Amino acid sequence: MARKPPQNAATSATTGAAKSPRERVIETFMTLLAHKSIEEIGLAEIGREAGVSLAELREMFGSPFAILAAYIKQIDRQVLAGADPEMAEESPRERLFDIIMRRLELLEPQRPALRSLIRSGRRSPILGLSLNGIAVRSQQWMLAAAGINTAGTRGVLRAQGLAALYASVLRTWMHDDDPGRARTMAALDRALARGQRWSGFLDDLCRIPQCIGRRRAPRYRDGDSDQPDTVAV
Repeated sequence: MARKPPQNAATSATTGAAKSPRERVIETFMTLLAHKSIEEIGLAEIGREAGVSLAELREMFGSPFAILAAYIKQIDRQVLAGADPEMAEESPRERLFDIIMRRLELLEPQRPALRSLIRSGRRSPILGLSLNGIAVRSQQWMLAAAGINTAGTRGVLRAQGLAALYASVLRTWMHDDDPGRARTMAALDRALARGQRWSGFLDDLCRIPQCIGRRRAPRYRDGDSDQPDTVAV
């Protein structure tokens, strides 16, 4: 994708002035994250650099991590809003491929910040778990956009699987400097193939309790005192 020509100072100032305080805070946080770890970024620094008071910042966000979550939610919305109607007739796998590549394109300006975040996640298991929680919620929306069921336990497991798949592709994308992102697309295609097999295994696994229930059902007769309550599996 062609780069936009650099803005002059006047244009940049006008653009910055047009942004809401919330947008400025998110942008400032991601800029800081590109140069230091999330553990080193303080609330006072974010407020100062974004040009908002601590009182205003507190009204908008509870912590630096909440600002990160807001950025990821922002990317989610952009991906969902940019859905390609021509993909509707494609397979779920092809739709998911298109969605993830679109997501990576939107993340492109923040590659340095995301690289910093991944390093921090590797150092801190607690941060890693928190990042995983955000990723799973995000990937539930990506699955829904691809027309893949996200309901119930099976949907949660699918979202967790896609979050792990996406993380593996993200590592390739971080070091893929080819403008066409050939390595990233190849890694994503392989990962989706693995994910498709996992989804089939998951479907089979989730059918096992139902099969067991059907086999056991004839043991119970009307009026049996030990007949169990109905449970949705």
